[in-house]
Amino acid sequence: MANKQTKSDPNYKVIAENRRARYDYAIENDIECGIQLYGSEVKSLRQGGSNIAESYASVEDGELWLINSYVAPYEQAKTWGHEERRRRRLLVSRKEMADLWNLTQRKGMTLVPLVMYFNHRGIAKLKIGIAQGKKNVDKRATEAKRDWNRQKSRLLKQNG
Repeated sequence: MANKQTKSDPNYKVIAENRRARYDYAIENDIECGIQLYGSEVKSLRQGGSNIAESYASVEDGELWLINSYVAPYEQAKTWGHEERRRRRLLVSRKEMADLWNLTQRKGMTLVPLVMYFNHRGIAKLKIGIAQGKKNVDKRATEAKRDWNRQKSRLLKQNG
């Protein structure tokens, strides 16, 4: 339901996407959280200069952090700019924070950033996947399934 609304919404805009996450990890659940940003970072994100491919999220001292994400420097903010790869605090409720901590500590799950976007109100958000790492066998199975689905759709198109 949210996807239909977001497609027509002029404020909704995907900033960065981690395409390898679904290949490298088995994502069980995802959660939307806010990001604490500086003004120069927001302006840079509006221009589209960011990367979350090598980043990850971590619960440390009761706070959720996005680590190793890249936000390009904003040229007009030379004096009051920001550090490109700084740790950014992620904003979630206390209950969600406790759940995330339990999953990562006890069950060996990982928090993987999936997509960074501006929501319908123009606020920067990050969708985090609660994931378990895949083995090479699982990756090959995923690839085979995807190839079969492509082949099946081609065959249906030819015969239909």
